[in-house]
Amino acid sequence: MQNDAGSPAEALTGERRFELLVNAISDYAIYLLDRHGRVTSWNTGAQRVKGYAAEEIIGQHYSRFYTEEDRARGLPEQALRAAAEHGYYETEGWRVRRDGTRFWTSALIDAVRDETGELIGFAKVTRDMTERRAAQQALRESEERVRQAREALAQAQKLEAIGRLTGGVAHDFNNMLTIIRGSAELLRKASLPDEKRARYLEAILTTADRATLLTRQLLAFARQQPLQPESFDAAARIRGLAQIVETSTGTSIRSILDFDPEPAMVHADPTQFETAIVNMVINARDAMPDGGVLRIGVRRVDGVPAVRGHAAVEGDFVAVTVQDTGTGIAPDVLGRIFEPFFTTKAVNKGTGLGLSQAYGFAKQSGGEIDVASAPGHGSSFTLYLPRTAAPASAAAGPDTAGAGRDADRKLSLLLVEDNITVGEFAHGVLGDLGHSVVWATDGSAALAELERRDGRFDVLFSDVVMPGISGLDLAREARRRWPQLRVVLASGYSHVLAASHGHEFELLEKPYSVDRLTAVLLRRGQPPGEAGGYGTQGMQGGVA
Repeated sequence: MQNDAGSPAEALTGERRFELLVNAISDYAIYLLDRHGRVTSWNTGAQRVKGYAAEEIIGQHYSRFYTEEDRARGLPEQALRAAAEHGYYETEGWRVRRDGTRFWTSALIDAVRDETGELIGFAKVTRDMTERRAAQQALRESEERVRQAREALAQAQKLEAIGRLTGGVAHDFNNMLTIIRGSAELLRKASLPDEKRARYLEAILTTADRATLLTRQLLAFARQQPLQPESFDAAARIRGLAQIVETSTGTSIRSILDFDPEPAMVHADPTQFETAIVNMVINARDAMPDGGVLRIGVRRVDGVPAVRGHAAVEGDFVAVTVQDTGTGIAPDVLGRIFEPFFTTKAVNKGTGLGLSQAYGFAKQSGGEIDVASAPGHGSSFTLYLPRTAAPASAAAGPDTAGAGRDADRKLSLLLVEDNITVGEFAHGVLGDLGHSVVWATDGSAALAELERRDGRFDVLFSDVVMPGISGLDLAREARRRWPQLRVVLASGYSHVLAASHGHEFELLEKPYSVDRLTAVLLRRGQPPGEAGGYGTQGMQGGVA
């Protein structure tokens, strides 16, 4: 006899069909719980995922699937309460199979209510995500290895640039030392006229300043750091590299800077930018073994031309061109010059990382690099970087007039310096200037002296890189215990300060002059990050 629509027989058939459908799903554990969390139904997928047969688990509390530590934290009960309150609860976590092995799950708990709205139980759907989680973890680890490899390659590229600069740097330093040593020897002559004495003193000071700038530039290139994009004027940055360019090219190559008068602002990592420029300059130098002309141009352009099969791009860009009158590049080589480790140079003359660094930097910065060259007619490399708006005018610098008014003010100083030569020099200079100075050779001795005087010094003047307690740790402990104590740190290792984020203290960069030392120590209430401090600007080693 045929049943009417909606009859119990047809409803029973529908329930059976639903049961068969649920049991046919083997990728998901689908089961029901009563309102207390006891299992009331169990599908085939639940048996496959969790390992229990229906007769083993029905009537058991579902918390047995949780790890022991999660049960101790009350997570099963929290999950049911959340589902009852909000209607459902989703989570991921470790669960335990019948054999004791753990697996990673994605789970959903739905509250089940009758027609009156009363809670009668829960529907639970669990999926085994162990393989997917392992794949995601492997992908993350792979991405981390790629990131580390890129950083290692970038560092190798920077060190390659330094290595290729070595000859020029050594030659330049030898010239500087010749000037300093010769002038110092002549100053020892008692009969030297005052005019010549003043000239030799000025030569020593000027040469020492040049050596200081060169050292800071090299340190800025060599230091390890993640990319830190910022807005800067490309032309101004290259002007700051003038000495490095002259050092790397030598006297047989004439350098010409050709810049547009308007600022050429870009947003990129300044150290990587400088490294790319130096790499292109060195490449140009190597192409002119008998001398020639090196021209560096900076101009604002309205787009990037089609390069290596890529379509032209319209927009605001800055083009930096490094052009030489050298040997040029053969057509069969031109297509490979940006490949890492590709080089046509002799052994020990280059590793092939220089131009690949420039290429990688351009791409990572949203730009491009192009080359035009022919054998015997030189080469022209053009680096394109997206142009950005010029920042608002910087606020006026700190008022230094106060330092002049306080020039005769005498201070009580705690000097902390582990290098005996530098310590004796600083102690003697500060004493000659009329200041009261106590010299400690390490952080522990400095803390003992601070405790003995209960922090009663005008200034704590400390080196940063020292054995035992570092200058930064000493400064922070002193600031914590004696908040009124002014702290000035001195270091030539700007990357140490940058990594430590110690922006709350003022910085005097080594090597420092007596005038600079006096100006910093006599300045009162200096906000962090301004002149003499080490905010972002100070971390560029004076290149900008």
